[in-house]
Amino acid sequence: MKRATLFCLFLLLASGQVCRAQSVHIRVLSRFHPTQLEVRAEGSSPVYFVVGGEGFYVEPRAADSVVRIAIEGDGVRVSIHGRELHAGEMRVANLMSPAEFQLSVSGKVSRRYKGTLSITVRRGELAPVVNMDLEIATASAVQDESEPGTPLEALKAQAVVTRSYYFAARGRHADDEFCDLTHCQVLRELPPLESPATRAAAETYGLVLEYQEKPFAAMFTRSCGGHTRTPFDTGQPINGYPYYSVACDYCHTTPYRWTRKLSAEDAALAVKGESGRLAVNRRLGWNTVPSNSFTTHKAGAEVVLEGAGQGHGIGLCQLGAAAMAAGGANFREILSHYFPNTNLQLFRYSTP
Repeated sequence: MKRATLFCLFLLLASGQVCRAQSVHIRVLSRFHPTQLEVRAEGSSPVYFVVGGEGFYVEPRAADSVVRIAIEGDGVRVSIHGRELHAGEMRVANLMSPAEFQLSVSGKVSRRYKGTLSITVRRGELAPVVNMDLEIATASAVQDESEPGTPLEALKAQAVVTRSYYFAARGRHADDEFCDLTHCQVLRELPPLESPATRAAAETYGLVLEYQEKPFAAMFTRSCGGHTRTPFDTGQPINGYPYYSVACDYCHTTPYRWTRKLSAEDAALAVKGESGRLAVNRRLGWNTVPSNSFTTHKAGAEVVLEGAGQGHGIGLCQLGAAAMAAGGANFREILSHYFPNTNLQLFRYSTP
């Protein structure tokens, strides 16, 4: 990829004032069910907060740089600049460039984001939604969904898959486009400018996977167990791209194997495909049934599951992609292997 694209993403991360790209709305921190939040101005520029009809600039590292939000009735109570305000929504909405801020659930988690922010009340908890540039979201998710030490070409393949998903899978939730959990893609916070994830996103800038001349929401899995699976195999609907079962040399010769014992009731649910596996994992823990590739046999009152792989097994196999990259394959070859009959399309972002 040309230096200009690398430079463009670096500038998006550093300033947000150069490239106007597609943006995505991501609800964050929902797993913590927050009733109180803190927003802290970060970076080098003031952050502009809007509460009801009033606007406030908050300087980074100032004594009053922390804004506190809590639930009050069906709206939010905002503590800012020594004042207590009530409104239906609080927003962070810088006019000239995306804001850089830290969002915290007190005593639990603090994460740094770049974009705009809205906080409302939904079903008795605060709902923070970050609107961020697609390329920044791609780099962030690549960092959080990939293992440390993954070769760059495999990270670049992951970046294309991640971007394709964000580009084509809008509407995963009734209220928001995406969440920051495995239901969509794990996303925690901004990656460092010099990180491999940032470089992977920059060197594939704007590329999405296309099937029959349409971008599609590409999927990936941690380990496929020796061959990838299709949505039909796991009882899922086919939306756009049909996927194919392709051989994965690394997972065939070095499979991740697992054994679990379940009750007959849970085992009967697990064999019903991805929805059944997730239902069991939701009930007993997210690593109870690691994949959809397993055999069963009875052991007294229990059922023993013996399987291979991690995840639903559909699409890009991350371990297989890393092995291909270590063997000299580039990201285009990796994507061609795991997504047969597809093309790469450059989504053209506009510039000022």
